[in-house]
Amino acid sequence: MQGRTLHRILGLTAVTIFVLAASVPAVRAAAVSMMADGPAFMRLGPPEAPVKLFYETKGRGSPILLIHGFGSSTYTWRRIAPALAENHKVIAVDLKGFGQSDKPLDEHYSIFDQAELIKQLILDNDLKNLTLIGHSYGGGISLMLALDDDPRLAGRIERLVLLDTIAYPQNIPVAFKMMDMPLMSHLGVRMVPPEVQARVALKLAYFDDTKIGEDTVEMYAAPLRTTAGKHAVIHSARQIVPQGLDEISKRYPTIKQPTLIAWCDSDKIVPLDIGLELRRNMPTSRLEIIEQCGHMPQEEQPEATLRLIQDFLGG
Repeated sequence: MQGRTLHRILGLTAVTIFVLAASVPAVRAAAVSMMADGPAFMRLGPPEAPVKLFYETKGRGSPILLIHGFGSSTYTWRRIAPALAENHKVIAVDLKGFGQSDKPLDEHYSIFDQAELIKQLILDNDLKNLTLIGHSYGGGISLMLALDDDPRLAGRIERLVLLDTIAYPQNIPVAFKMMDMPLMSHLGVRMVPPEVQARVALKLAYFDDTKIGEDTVEMYAAPLRTTAGKHAVIHSARQIVPQGLDEISKRYPTIKQPTLIAWCDSDKIVPLDIGLELRRNMPTSRLEIIEQCGHMPQEEQPEATLRLIQDFLGG
């Protein structure tokens, strides 16, 4: 009797171990499947100060993570994301403080803070063979992720696409400098009508401002209609060029991922010189210049931008 009882216990133990072992990949698969097609929110950050980020997912295949620039949102990818989703799982995220994501009244809006949240998104969803596509501020975040030596990220990021990205110390537009002056930032962001701010910013960002539609002005103006949105804009602008960027930029040659650097020929916000310098210091990169384009290639020249990205991904 004791022998039979022991045999049953051992048998149950073996079954339990098998079930638990089999459940591990199932849990991981569930994490990935959470990013089903469509819009959703994900809670990220430390437990004491979580942040809810909005994201949209579409398509199947190796993942692409789209990271927008300053003052923007997932809206900026509307002209290239559908085509990319034909062969890839495309995930477009609203960064903290922008779009439909949370806009907490804190000061944690640097590219380092944003990169930590995006890193958690990558890890929590077990994203692998990942292509990061970052524009401007989002390109700076992409660079920080590529330089991150966290072993949990090792081997996950396969390629980079950097569009008119912040990368080196530079002269920034007067509007950004004013954000660092408390009185001027409050007067500018809080007193000037949001649609006026959006239109001025878009005219600076476009080569051909006749391409700026009223719907686009409204999409960029909407976040500036709330106190939280204004706060996020002010504190992001104050940290748009992060401290220590000189030292950080010395590490760009260590980035091993194949990288497409695409730049507008008439960028008044992040000039082409930055792109040329980045190309010189990233041995695995190539630089493509997009003609008749300001600072937002994915919006102003979507066809040319899409062709470059698809060619790069297919290579």
